[in-house]
Amino acid sequence: MRNDKDAPSMQTNLITPTPARLRPGRAIVLAAVVIATLTLAGCIPATPRLDAQSGIAVNIARTQQIANPNASRDNAPVRGIDGQAGDAAVDSYRESYVNPRPALSGGVVNVGSGRAGSGGGGGGMYGR
Repeated sequence: MRNDKDAPSMQTNLITPTPARLRPGRAIVLAAVVIATLTLAGCIPATPRLDAQSGIAVNIARTQQIANPNASRDNAPVRGIDGQAGDAAVDSYRESYVNPRPALSGGVVNVGSGRAGSGGGGGGMYGR
């Protein structure tokens, strides 16, 4: 038999973590690094390149959509529709918002497969 001294101990040693403590010198250095980082982060602009070019794409798209840029300087009458027909069209358009037409009634119109509802379609050439 073995000696009791050589046998492993039946007691378990619980290792309890001890809180890490900063030395005063390390705490000061850590605080200085945090303060310097926050100070420098506040000095950097958020969008340095975007602010300088803000709105350029919108302005380019707007100028490309203008058919005649000098139209305001042209005193020639507009061709294509007479004044009375144009006035009636504008009045009808404005009236459609004041007194809108009622929606069509009659239920749902099913356009498509000829069946009501949704589901799997035919199987193509293999489904026949």
